[in-house]
Amino acid sequence: MDLSLIAQNILNPPILFFFLGMLAVFLKSDLTIPQPLPKFFSLFLLIAIGLHGGYELSKSGLDLYILKALSLAIFMAILVPIYSFFILRVKLDTYNSVALAATYGSISAVTFITGITYLQTIGVEYGGFMVAAMTL
Repeated sequence: MDLSLIAQNILNPPILFFFLGMLAVFLKSDLTIPQPLPKFFSLFLLIAIGLHGGYELSKSGLDLYILKALSLAIFMAILVPIYSFFILRVKLDTYNSVALAATYGSISAVTFITGITYLQTIGVEYGGFMVAAMTL
């Protein structure tokens, strides 16, 4: 395994902030982020993902294959939370079932970006329109 790739991943700013947060919890620090910043970061991330998805989709164009992939992404984004809710409802109350089902139906942008970075590292081509699928 390439040690430079491991070092590059560990020294990635989001990973370092994750470890900083863990350290703050272990040390029982009162470290807080001022309230307007989390809202700003969430909004910025949503806008950035949407713009990037639209840009990649404009480069790919719209053909039948891409429309099928985007339709399937929307369908799965609806289906997974619905069936997850009914499965979870057997053991949990309604509020917790809805919360967990929504979590199962969501997609992690960080995981998606990590997957894309890995594909680029090993030289595997992928459709850029998948960013639009993630956005949808």
